[in-house]
Amino acid sequence: MGSLDYWLLSGWVLSLLVAGTIGFFFYRRQISLERRTRHAERLAELGTLTGGLAHEIKNPLSTVQLNLQLLREDLPNHHPSYSRLSQRLGTVQQETARLREILDDFLRYAGRIELDCKEVNLNELLGELVDFFAPQAQVSRVQLRLENADEPVRAKVDAKLIKQAVLNLMINASNAMPNGGELILCATIDKPFATIHVTDTGTGIAPDVAAKIFQAYYSTKRGGTGLGLAMAKRIVDEHHGEMTVESELGKGSHFQIKLPIS
Repeated sequence: MGSLDYWLLSGWVLSLLVAGTIGFFFYRRQISLERRTRHAERLAELGTLTGGLAHEIKNPLSTVQLNLQLLREDLPNHHPSYSRLSQRLGTVQQETARLREILDDFLRYAGRIELDCKEVNLNELLGELVDFFAPQAQVSRVQLRLENADEPVRAKVDAKLIKQAVLNLMINASNAMPNGGELILCATIDKPFATIHVTDTGTGIAPDVAAKIFQAYYSTKRGGTGLGLAMAKRIVDEHHGEMTVESELGKGSHFQIKLPIS
């Protein structure tokens, strides 16, 4: 075989390899998009069915709450069992109110999310969140720190929903620091993504728990609904982004929200 034939054959083989690699990349991307589409369709169908059920439950629950309040008001102060009965009615009122909150959280999670995306400077978005969360952080003895990037970190997102997702992470981080600690927020450009980092110095997450924390209704906190992180992940998924966590027990956790720049 002549040198010319050799180079032609080598070029042909190389072209096939490049074409095959590109084709495989787009094939995997297409499969991923199809899976996301099917998942979104299942969520929409589930949301329609269960959302209707939740609304049907909320109506009689409101009636129960109202009648409990009326019973408590009608209970005579001079009744020998006033204190005991009033306390029990109060407990039932609290539980019905908690049920209503659970239903409201579920309806927000299962409902359709419609994005209103505009170009946003994530540095400014995080600054607004830090100002908003500062009083709660102070009460929890959590030191808030915002590390601004040297240049604007821009992404086309629904600012209101991304704020909700990051706020859920901040609340989760604050709960992981019962004795106080440090909560650090920053945004970076990691093309093709703009990444929001939420880092805490809390108790950390065990590996077996970290694999489950984004599942709906999974919670390690007493009284938690288990929808905060699940809702945050769903918002990020709707933006075709990614949410990940790295954690070490006793040292803290690092959450990342990766959002496509365009």
